[in-house]
Amino acid sequence: MAKLGVSVLNADLAHLADQVKLVEVYADLIHIDVMDAHFVPPLTIGPAVVKSLRPWTDVVLACHLMVERPEHLLDDLAEAGTQLVSFHVESQPDSGPVIRKARDAGMRTGLAVGPETPVDTVVPHLEELDNVIVMSVHPGWGGQPFIPDVIPKISAIREEIDRRGLSVDVEMDGGIDEETGRRCLDAGATVLTAGSAIYGTKDPAAAAKRLSELVRGAA
Repeated sequence: MAKLGVSVLNADLAHLADQVKLVEVYADLIHIDVMDAHFVPPLTIGPAVVKSLRPWTDVVLACHLMVERPEHLLDDLAEAGTQLVSFHVESQPDSGPVIRKARDAGMRTGLAVGPETPVDTVVPHLEELDNVIVMSVHPGWGGQPFIPDVIPKISAIREEIDRRGLSVDVEMDGGIDEETGRRCLDAGATVLTAGSAIYGTKDPAAAAKRLSELVRGAA
């Protein structure tokens, strides 16, 4: 069954728990973007916020690390209550040790690739992964338009996952709404993560409900 991720990057962070409560009935995971002002220019939130949010929801907390040294955050994120952590293949020369450290910390683990990065870079690690994030915008900012050139990457990684008989999600992150989300699902995505299409509306709950119905209909 396809899943809906709700990114809180564009939520009102002063009322984060309330913002999550608005949509949690429709969400399969709460997507938390962790940025370090080095790998990408913005600086966002980290383990302390995850720890504060954890008691307020039972939905999976999934951290997407856009940082230069992801291995330095893994223990703190696990202790804070992160259940799924993904980091960028571009952030370090060898993803293998970081994947293993994340798994040893008790978290499900994913790799993310930027729009210009070939998905071939994650193929050697597929047996160790739970999730592959295919970025459909450039990492760093919410509200960017969807980059349609990434759609063939969805099909390519989905084909390789299926060929190996693995249970690995293909998550699309960036510019996801009902129209682009449908195209991603048709190409083989199993997780749609949306932020602006939910929190950028007057009624985030209604927007999350519509996207939830889209992913449920793709099951």
